Amino acid sequence: MASHHRERFPLRRRFSVALLLVLATVATPALDAQQKSIRVIAFGAHPDDCDLGAGGLAAKYAAAGYKVKFVSLTNGDAGHQSMGGSELASRRRAEATEAGRRIGIEYEVLDNHDGQLLPTLQVREQVIREIRQWQADIVIAPRPNDYHPDHRYTGILVQDASYMVIVPDVVRDTPPLANNPVFLYYADRFKKPQPFHPDIVISIDDVFDKKVDMLDAQVSQFYEWLPWTIHALDQVPKDPAARKKWLANDSIFLPKVNPAWRKALEKYYGPTAAAKIQHAEAFEVTEYGRQPSEQEIRALFPFFRSK
Repeated sequence: MASHHRERFPLRRRFSVALLLVLATVATPALDAQQKSIRVIAFGAHPDDCDLGAGGLAAKYAAAGYKVKFVSLTNGDAGHQSMGGSELASRRRAEATEAGRRIGIEYEVLDNHDGQLLPTLQVREQVIREIRQWQADIVIAPRPNDYHPDHRYTGILVQDASYMVIVPDVVRDTPPLANNPVFLYYADRFKKPQPFHPDIVISIDDVFDKKVDMLDAQVSQFYEWLPWTIHALDQVPKDPAARKKWLANDSIFLPKVNPAWRKALEKYYGPTAAAKIQHAEAFEVTEYGRQPSEQEIRALFPFFRSK
C-alpha cells in the first residue's frame, strides 16, 4: 500500500504541472488588438463596486469601441442607512443603469440579497453563464480577502468559475468558451495572506471626468451611504454640482496614484510620462485563468505607449 501511494502522488503532481502548462500556453490564442474586438466583464458584489475598481478602464475601452459589461452579484438592498428592501434594490438598479449609460457600457444587477451572498453552486453557475454569454477575453473581480463577506465571496465565486467556463459538461445550457479568459483582480489595500501585486496599471487621467460621472450616478452610495458609514455625511454638499466637485476632489473615494504602482507605470508609459500621471487603476493577473505574455497584455490593453 505504501508503495502504491509513493507512485500515485508524483503522477498527480506531474499531471497538475502539465495542466498548468496547457492553460498557460496552448490555450493562449494569438491576439491582435487591431483585428479582434476585446470583450471585458467585471464583477462586483454591489452596484458601485465595479465602478470604483475599473470605471476608468471601462470608460477607456468603451471610448475605443470595445464592449464592457459590469455585473453586480447582489441587488444592494442593504446598503443604506435609512432605506432597504425592494425600494432600495430598485433605486440602486436604476443608479447602476444610469452609471453604465454615462460611459457607454452595459450594467446588470443580479437579484441576490445584499449581505447574504454565499459561494453556492447556484451563484457560481450564474457567474459562469455571464462570462460565457459575454464571450469575455478579460474577467475582473475582487480578491477573496476583504473586509466585506460579499466582496470575499464574489472573489471566490469568480475564482471557482475561472476554469469551469471552458468545461462543456458544466452549465450545459450555455456553450463553453473556446479559450480561457485572462482573469484579473482589482487593487485593494489588504496585506494578508499576501498583498495585492500591481501587474498592470492603467492611467485614467484622460477619462477621470467620466469615472466621476459614473460614481456621481450612484447617489445613494457616494452622497449618502458611504459618507454616513465614515461619519462624514455632513461634509457632502447639497447642491448637485457642488457635491460632484466634492466627489472628484475626495481622496477617500478617488485617491491619487499609489506610490507602489509607479514602477509598473514606468514600465508601460516610460519614466517621463509616468511621473505626470495623477489617477490610475491597477490590476493583478490571477493564477487561475490564462497567463498572458507581455505581448498579449499590450494587445489586450491597447492604451500603453508603443514598445
